[in-house]
Amino acid sequence: DTVGQDIVNHCVNDILVQGAKPLFFMDYVGTSRFDAPIFKDVVSGLCKACKENHMALLGGETAEMPGLYPANEYDLVGTIVGVVDRKHLITGQSIRAGDVILGFPSEGLQTNGFSLARRVIFDMCLLSPQDMLPGTNKRIGDALLAVHHSFLHPVSKLMDRGIKINGMAHITGGGFVDNIPRVLPKTVDAVIDRTTWTPPTIFTFIERQGHIDHDEMYRVFNMGIGFVVILSKNEAKKAKASFAAMKQPYVEIGVIKRGHGTVVYSK
Repeated sequence: DTVGQDIVNHCVNDILVQGAKPLFFMDYVGTSRFDAPIFKDVVSGLCKACKENHMALLGGETAEMPGLYPANEYDLVGTIVGVVDRKHLITGQSIRAGDVILGFPSEGLQTNGFSLARRVIFDMCLLSPQDMLPGTNKRIGDALLAVHHSFLHPVSKLMDRGIKINGMAHITGGGFVDNIPRVLPKTVDAVIDRTTWTPPTIFTFIERQGHIDHDEMYRVFNMGIGFVVILSKNEAKKAKASFAAMKQPYVEIGVIKRGHGTVVYSK
């Protein structure tokens, strides 16, 4: 029942980076044999997330293909359509040296890095989803299935209040180094200070037990920051006040400096 929420919220964040608000969503479910209880749970998650993001679930397609899909597995695909006025389109071209980078915390993996997580946790450590994640009061299954959050509400509040956003990035596969440069002009770098937040325990556990290189962790996972917003110093002050009023957690994770359109880690 969480995977439907994950795919909807991921898609919402993907179009949000351009300033677009969602209109409707459509889904496709392919499986070897139709399992009504599982299908009901998946669709309930889709409906829950669509309602929370104020968009319609128009419908979709289901397909039984026993010769194509393995037994007890299914494929879930989502399509989202949103809208933004051309004059309000956010492209990142207005990003300048001196801008501030604010990050929204994630609860966990969101929807990326599960192949490596499964390899380390289940294959190397021989743990199960029912085991407790060391250092926490969470079961491993719950930590891995933490819902991928939508950041539509806090970002929409900024846009509705006329706060100018210079650029945004959804931190998914590829981490900071692949996602932030999509909106950076070639004349600046995003300088990220990794000491400004503490990654959730699930990440430090995977890094330690899997003997994963620290920078590689930041290429595979979001490491606790699910979405970034880039604003001028003056607009950042307004944004921080807005986030405080709506009780939206955020972290100031870096700044924009002159450079060549890449991400640099200061620490």
